[in-house]
Amino acid sequence: MWCTFGVTEEDTGRVVLVGAPLGNIGDASTRLRETLATADVVAAEDTRRLARLARDLGVGVAGRVVSYFEGNEERRTPELVDALRSGAVVAVVTDGGMPSVSDPGYRLVRAALDAGFPVTAAPGPSAVTTALALSGLPSDRFVFEGFLPRTPAGRRSRLRELAAEPRTLVFFEAPHRITGALADLAATFGSDRPAAVCRELTKTYEQVRRGGLGELAAWAAEAEPRGEITVVVAGASASPPARPADADLRAAVAEREAGGSSRRDAIAAVAHEYGLRKREVYALIHAD
Repeated sequence: MWCTFGVTEEDTGRVVLVGAPLGNIGDASTRLRETLATADVVAAEDTRRLARLARDLGVGVAGRVVSYFEGNEERRTPELVDALRSGAVVAVVTDGGMPSVSDPGYRLVRAALDAGFPVTAAPGPSAVTTALALSGLPSDRFVFEGFLPRTPAGRRSRLRELAAEPRTLVFFEAPHRITGALADLAATFGSDRPAAVCRELTKTYEQVRRGGLGELAAWAAEAEPRGEITVVVAGASASPPARPADADLRAAVAEREAGGSSRRDAIAAVAHEYGLRKREVYALIHAD
Protein backbone atom coordinates (compact mmCIF):
# COMPACT_ATOMS: atom_id res chain seq x y z
CA MET A 1 0.00 0.00 0.00
CA TRP A 2 1.34 3.44 -0.91
CA CYS A 3 1.61 6.04 1.82
CA THR A 4 1.92 9.74 1.02
CA PHE A 5 1.95 12.83 3.17
CA GLY A 6 3.17 16.40 2.98
CA VAL A 7 5.65 18.24 5.14
CA THR A 8 2.92 20.69 6.20
CA GLU A 9 0.62 17.98 7.55
CA GLU A 10 -0.61 18.85 11.05
CA ASP A 11 -1.82 16.85 14.03
CA THR A 12 -0.27 13.64 12.69
CA GLY A 13 2.65 12.01 14.42
CA ARG A 14 5.50 11.08 12.13
CA VAL A 15 9.15 10.08 12.24
CA VAL A 16 11.81 12.04 10.36
CA LEU A 17 15.21 10.41 9.88
CA VAL A 18 17.76 13.22 9.69
CA GLY A 19 21.03 12.81 7.80
CA ALA A 20 23.77 14.59 9.77
CA PRO A 21 27.17 15.70 8.43
CA LEU A 22 29.93 13.11 8.64
CA GLY A 23 32.40 15.76 9.70
CA ASN A 24 32.19 18.87 7.55
CA ILE A 25 29.46 21.15 8.89
CA GLY A 26 29.10 22.63 5.39
CA ASP A 27 27.34 19.43 4.33
CA ALA A 28 24.35 20.16 6.58
CA SER A 29 21.15 20.59 4.58
CA THR A 30 18.49 23.25 4.95
CA ARG A 31 16.01 20.50 5.86
CA LEU A 32 18.32 19.32 8.63
CA ARG A 33 18.24 22.81 10.14
CA GLU A 34 14.47 23.12 9.74
CA THR A 35 13.78 19.70 11.22
CA LEU A 36 15.96 20.23 14.28
CA ALA A 37 14.32 23.61 14.88
CA THR A 38 10.72 22.45 14.53
CA ALA A 39 10.53 18.80 15.67
CA ASP A 40 8.54 18.15 18.85
CA VAL A 41 11.00 15.46 19.95
CA VAL A 42 14.61 14.98 18.86
CA ALA A 43 15.97 11.50 19.55
CA ALA A 44 19.75 11.82 19.43
CA GLU A 45 22.42 9.13 19.53
CA ASP A 46 24.54 11.51 21.61
CA THR A 47 22.79 14.53 23.11
CA ARG A 48 26.09 16.37 23.62
CA ARG A 49 27.03 16.00 19.97
CA LEU A 50 23.55 17.14 19.02
CA ALA A 51 24.01 20.28 21.13
CA ARG A 52 27.35 20.96 19.43
CA LEU A 53 25.83 20.40 15.98
CA ALA A 54 22.94 22.76 16.72
CA ARG A 55 25.35 25.37 18.03
CA ASP A 56 27.57 25.11 14.95
CA LEU A 57 24.50 25.45 12.73
CA GLY A 58 23.11 28.35 14.71
CA VAL A 59 19.88 26.40 15.25
CA GLY A 60 17.76 26.43 18.39
CA VAL A 61 16.29 23.03 19.25
CA ALA A 62 12.90 23.89 20.73
CA GLY A 63 11.58 20.34 21.10
CA ARG A 64 12.27 17.80 23.82
CA VAL A 65 15.67 16.13 23.42
CA VAL A 66 16.08 12.49 24.44
CA SER A 67 19.00 10.10 24.11
CA TYR A 68 18.47 7.25 21.67
CA PHE A 69 21.40 4.88 21.31
CA GLU A 70 22.14 1.17 21.18
CA GLY A 71 21.98 0.77 24.94
CA ASN A 72 18.49 2.24 25.41
CA GLU A 73 16.94 1.88 21.95
CA GLU A 74 14.71 -1.07 22.87
CA ARG A 75 13.40 0.61 26.05
CA ARG A 76 12.92 4.07 24.55
CA THR A 77 11.18 3.06 21.30
CA PRO A 78 7.74 2.53 22.95
CA GLU A 79 8.03 6.00 24.55
CA LEU A 80 8.65 7.55 21.13
CA VAL A 81 5.72 5.67 19.61
CA ASP A 82 3.55 7.09 22.41
CA ALA A 83 4.77 10.55 21.40
CA LEU A 84 3.69 9.80 17.83
CA ARG A 85 0.24 8.90 19.10
CA SER A 86 0.00 12.34 20.69
CA GLY A 87 0.73 13.91 17.29
CA ALA A 88 4.42 14.64 17.79
CA VAL A 89 6.98 14.92 15.03
CA VAL A 90 9.93 12.79 16.18
CA ALA A 91 13.29 13.52 14.55
CA VAL A 92 16.05 10.92 14.78
CA VAL A 93 19.65 12.08 14.44
CA THR A 94 22.86 10.10 14.88
CA ASP A 95 26.46 11.21 15.31
CA GLY A 96 26.88 11.31 11.53
CA GLY A 97 25.24 9.97 8.38
CA MET A 98 21.79 8.45 8.02
CA PRO A 99 20.03 6.90 11.03
CA SER A 100 19.34 3.15 10.87
CA VAL A 101 22.43 2.47 8.68
CA SER A 102 24.49 0.65 11.34
CA ASP A 103 23.17 3.32 13.73
CA PRO A 104 20.02 3.70 15.86
CA GLY A 105 16.79 4.23 13.94
CA TYR A 106 15.64 0.97 12.40
CA ARG A 107 13.82 -0.20 15.52
CA LEU A 108 11.77 3.01 15.66
CA VAL A 109 11.08 2.94 11.91
CA ARG A 110 9.70 -0.58 12.21
CA ALA A 111 7.64 0.24 15.32
CA ALA A 112 6.21 3.43 13.77
CA LEU A 113 5.21 1.67 10.57
CA ASP A 114 3.64 -1.20 12.49
CA ALA A 115 1.63 1.36 14.48
CA GLY A 116 0.45 3.08 11.30
CA PHE A 117 2.56 6.25 11.48
CA PRO A 118 4.39 7.69 8.46
CA VAL A 119 8.17 7.77 8.26
CA THR A 120 10.17 10.12 6.06
CA ALA A 121 13.72 11.42 5.84
CA ALA A 122 15.67 14.63 5.54
CA PRO A 123 18.41 12.97 3.47
CA GLY A 124 22.03 13.74 4.11
CA PRO A 125 25.56 12.38 3.84
CA SER A 126 26.28 8.66 4.05
CA ALA A 127 29.69 7.17 4.77
CA VAL A 128 28.72 4.11 2.70
CA THR A 129 28.22 5.89 -0.62
CA THR A 130 30.90 8.51 0.07
CA ALA A 131 33.57 5.86 0.62
CA LEU A 132 32.34 3.83 -2.35
CA ALA A 133 32.62 6.84 -4.65
CA LEU A 134 36.11 7.72 -3.37
CA SER A 135 37.47 4.17 -3.47
CA GLY A 136 38.07 4.03 -7.21
CA LEU A 137 36.46 0.58 -7.24
CA PRO A 138 33.40 -0.47 -9.29
CA SER A 139 30.32 1.24 -7.87
CA ASP A 140 27.57 0.07 -10.23
CA ARG A 141 26.77 -2.88 -7.95
CA PHE A 142 27.76 -3.10 -4.31
CA VAL A 143 26.75 -4.67 -1.01
CA PHE A 144 26.95 -3.02 2.41
CA GLU A 145 27.98 -5.44 5.18
CA GLY A 146 28.08 -3.02 8.13
CA PHE A 147 30.40 -4.07 10.96
CA LEU A 148 32.05 -7.49 10.82
CA PRO A 149 31.66 -9.75 13.88
CA ARG A 150 33.73 -8.60 16.84
CA THR A 151 35.52 -11.89 17.51
CA PRO A 152 38.31 -13.04 15.17
CA ALA A 153 36.66 -16.44 14.71
CA GLY A 154 33.31 -14.90 13.85
CA ARG A 155 34.94 -12.41 11.52
CA ARG A 156 36.86 -15.08 9.60
CA SER A 157 33.75 -17.22 9.29
CA ARG A 158 31.78 -14.31 7.81
CA LEU A 159 34.59 -13.42 5.42
CA ARG A 160 34.73 -16.99 4.11
CA GLU A 161 31.04 -16.65 3.27
CA LEU A 162 31.76 -13.43 1.36
CA ALA A 163 34.91 -14.54 -0.47
CA ALA A 164 33.06 -15.29 -3.73
CA GLU A 165 30.79 -12.20 -3.65
CA PRO A 166 31.21 -10.52 -7.08
CA ARG A 167 29.89 -7.10 -6.01
CA THR A 168 32.04 -4.44 -4.36
CA LEU A 169 31.87 -4.80 -0.57
CA VAL A 170 31.60 -1.95 1.94
CA PHE A 171 32.33 -2.44 5.65
CA PHE A 172 32.42 -0.25 8.73
CA GLU A 173 35.16 -1.05 11.24
CA ALA A 174 36.28 0.20 14.62
CA PRO A 175 39.84 1.58 14.83
CA HIS A 176 40.93 -0.97 17.47
CA ARG A 177 39.85 -3.82 15.15
CA ILE A 178 40.93 -2.49 11.76
CA THR A 179 44.39 -4.12 11.77
CA GLY A 180 42.97 -7.56 12.52
CA ALA A 181 40.11 -7.09 10.06
CA LEU A 182 42.44 -6.15 7.20
CA ALA A 183 44.76 -9.07 8.00
CA ASP A 184 41.81 -11.47 7.89
CA LEU A 185 40.53 -9.89 4.67
CA ALA A 186 43.93 -10.36 3.07
CA ALA A 187 44.19 -13.95 4.30
CA THR A 188 40.71 -14.86 3.10
CA PHE A 189 40.29 -12.81 -0.08
CA GLY A 190 43.94 -12.74 -1.14
CA SER A 191 46.57 -10.09 -0.54
CA ASP A 192 46.24 -8.68 -4.06
CA ARG A 193 42.46 -8.00 -3.90
CA PRO A 194 42.05 -4.23 -4.50
CA ALA A 195 40.61 -2.25 -1.60
CA ALA A 196 40.45 1.19 -0.01
CA VAL A 197 40.50 2.29 3.63
CA CYS A 198 38.60 5.55 4.09
CA ARG A 199 39.20 7.35 7.37
CA GLU A 200 37.59 10.47 8.87
CA LEU A 201 35.53 11.18 5.75
CA THR A 202 34.87 14.89 5.06
CA LYS A 203 36.82 15.90 8.18
CA THR A 204 40.01 17.95 8.35
CA TYR A 205 42.25 14.87 8.33
CA GLU A 206 40.33 12.81 5.77
CA GLN A 207 42.46 10.00 4.41
CA VAL A 208 41.80 7.44 1.66
CA ARG A 209 44.39 4.71 1.34
CA ARG A 210 44.13 2.47 -1.74
CA GLY A 211 45.98 -0.73 -2.58
CA GLY A 212 45.93 -4.50 -2.26
CA LEU A 213 44.58 -5.96 0.98
CA GLY A 214 48.01 -7.27 1.96
CA GLU A 215 49.56 -3.83 1.51
CA LEU A 216 46.74 -2.17 3.45
CA ALA A 217 47.01 -4.71 6.28
CA ALA A 218 50.74 -3.99 6.61
CA TRP A 219 50.08 -0.23 6.56
CA ALA A 220 47.41 -0.48 9.27
CA ALA A 221 49.66 -2.59 11.50
CA GLU A 222 52.29 0.15 11.38
CA ALA A 223 50.13 3.29 11.24
CA GLU A 224 47.39 2.19 13.70
CA PRO A 225 44.76 4.43 12.05
CA ARG A 226 42.18 6.10 14.28
CA GLY A 227 38.78 7.70 13.78
CA GLU A 228 35.72 6.62 11.79
CA ILE A 229 36.78 3.98 9.25
CA THR A 230 35.03 2.57 6.18
CA VAL A 231 36.61 -0.21 4.13
CA VAL A 232 35.73 -0.83 0.47
CA VAL A 233 36.84 -4.10 -1.15
CA ALA A 234 36.61 -5.16 -4.79
CA GLY A 235 34.34 -8.09 -5.52
CA ALA A 236 35.64 -11.50 -6.49
CA SER A 237 36.57 -12.10 -10.11
CA ALA A 238 33.93 -13.79 -12.23
CA SER A 239 36.28 -16.66 -12.95
CA PRO A 240 39.28 -17.96 -10.96
CA PRO A 241 42.75 -17.09 -12.20
CA ALA A 242 44.91 -19.70 -13.86
CA ARG A 243 46.35 -22.35 -11.55
CA PRO A 244 49.70 -21.15 -10.26
CA ALA A 245 52.74 -23.33 -9.79
CA ASP A 246 52.86 -25.66 -6.79
CA ALA A 247 55.43 -23.47 -5.07
CA ASP A 248 53.16 -20.43 -5.47
CA LEU A 249 50.21 -22.32 -4.00
CA ARG A 250 52.30 -23.32 -1.00
CA ALA A 251 53.41 -19.71 -0.59
CA ALA A 252 49.79 -18.49 -0.79
CA VAL A 253 48.75 -20.86 2.01
CA ALA A 254 51.77 -19.85 4.10
CA GLU A 255 50.95 -16.15 3.60
CA ARG A 256 47.42 -16.65 4.90
CA GLU A 257 48.69 -18.62 7.87
CA ALA A 258 51.12 -15.80 8.64
CA GLY A 259 48.17 -13.43 8.55
CA GLY A 260 46.45 -15.38 11.32
CA SER A 261 44.37 -17.95 9.46
CA SER A 262 44.42 -21.57 10.54
CA ARG A 263 45.93 -23.98 8.05
CA ARG A 264 42.49 -25.38 7.31
CA ASP A 265 41.08 -21.93 6.56
CA ALA A 266 44.13 -20.96 4.53
CA ILE A 267 43.84 -24.08 2.37
CA ALA A 268 40.12 -23.51 1.86
CA ALA A 269 40.69 -19.84 0.86
CA VAL A 270 43.45 -20.69 -1.63
CA ALA A 271 41.41 -23.51 -3.12
CA HIS A 272 38.43 -21.21 -3.55
CA GLU A 273 40.51 -18.40 -5.03
CA TYR A 274 41.91 -20.62 -7.78
CA GLY A 275 38.90 -22.86 -8.34
CA LEU A 276 40.66 -25.94 -6.96
CA ARG A 277 39.45 -28.73 -4.74
CA LYS A 278 40.47 -28.38 -1.11
CA ARG A 279 41.86 -31.89 -1.02
CA GLU A 280 44.14 -31.04 -3.96
CA VAL A 281 45.67 -28.10 -2.09
CA TYR A 282 45.76 -30.10 1.15
CA ALA A 283 47.70 -32.91 -0.54
CA LEU A 284 50.13 -30.40 -2.01
CA ILE A 285 50.79 -28.77 1.37
CA HIS A 286 51.29 -32.06 3.16
CA ALA A 287 53.31 -33.77 0.45
CA ASP A 288 56.70 -35.09 1.54
